[in-house]
Amino acid sequence: MNLPSLFPPVVDEIIRRALAEDIASGDVTTEAIIPIGKKGEALLVARENLVVAGLPVFAAVFSTIDPGVKVEQLVKDGEWVVAGGVLARIRGEARVILSGERVALNFIQRMSGIATRTRAFVEAVPPGCTTKICDTRKTTPGLRVLERYAVRCGGGWNHRDHLGAGVLIKDNHIACVGSVREAIRRARAWAPHVMRIQCEVDSISQLVEAIEAGADGVLLDNFSDEDIQKAMEVAKGRVFVEVSGGITIERIPRIATMGVDVISIGSLTHSARAVDMGIDWLEGTKDA
Repeated sequence: MNLPSLFPPVVDEIIRRALAEDIASGDVTTEAIIPIGKKGEALLVARENLVVAGLPVFAAVFSTIDPGVKVEQLVKDGEWVVAGGVLARIRGEARVILSGERVALNFIQRMSGIATRTRAFVEAVPPGCTTKICDTRKTTPGLRVLERYAVRCGGGWNHRDHLGAGVLIKDNHIACVGSVREAIRRARAWAPHVMRIQCEVDSISQLVEAIEAGADGVLLDNFSDEDIQKAMEVAKGRVFVEVSGGITIERIPRIATMGVDVISIGSLTHSARAVDMGIDWLEGTKDA
């Protein structure tokens, strides 16, 4: 599985912000009832079947508070785990484990939810089809690097990371300029020669216009299955074809067999449900 690096400085900052939000003023409950120096041990357990994503982030939450807390990762990101499976063992200062558990769980439950949803879409692509399941920029502001990593853990692919990563002419660009042809002409005149020009289209006539104007790729926006089939008869072999808008898992097999290159799905990130996990304190670490 081709996973991107998860620990650029931006990820460290995300973790620090989350901790500051939750425990900058301390944890009065834990501080009141747990003595300094007490050691603890707990397990991270799956409460449902899921694809795990974010174990390094989970571990980093605790080590950011106290490097002495150790997290033993018992599975790897991208693995399928059944309900009741143990994902990790946490050992160290009890106060740190108790104070950091909610932030750590928030990250891994959210990321694993995205990975699990992505895996379902990926597995809906019929064997032999080369269509890739891809995310979009519809991510939680500030958390894109984590959510896109989770998509990769689920077997999906990432779209452009930011607006500077590629030319994608959208409907409002076309509305501002006046036509698909003019938007592509301006993009071609401005963009570096190594950058592909992709254009969103919402009709067969716009598709033809985009191809004739020299687009390298098209995005079929909110096309019905019947119109996607018609579009592929026009576009296949001539331009890169991406399909997006109103995509449900039930539509994946039919669209993939039409030969589209990419199906991009905003709901992989914006509508993924956080999966159910918990941190279970081990009996032997209770006070005597």
